[in-house]
Amino acid sequence: MRLRADIFVSALLRRVFASGDFAAVEKKGAEEAGAIFIRQHFRSGLETLYAPAPQTAFDEGQAGDRLFEIRLSRSEPEAVRAMLERERKFDPDLWIVELEAEELGDMIPLAKDG
Repeated sequence: MRLRADIFVSALLRRVFASGDFAAVEKKGAEEAGAIFIRQHFRSGLETLYAPAPQTAFDEGQAGDRLFEIRLSRSEPEAVRAMLERERKFDPDLWIVELEAEELGDMIPLAKDG
């Protein structure tokens, strides 16, 4: 069974704050199964966008996990906003979480090729 979106986001926020960085929910989505997009802000003004990994990225035993892929890496904020607007039109129940952190370590589980 997959971890609820609201619980995953809450745990992520706590981990980011515990590491001394800042996090906020920009858009709250469906509590149980909303797709989660994560914007990582860097001091340079650039952003990395993490998006849900496609189902093909999951191994057989990972069906209940949440995995992410890097959709945009160290891009201009306008490019990130434009991509998120396209995603919102497709799925209005998505979550957008913003993180201000230079390093995330293993806070965001990435797909093997992510």
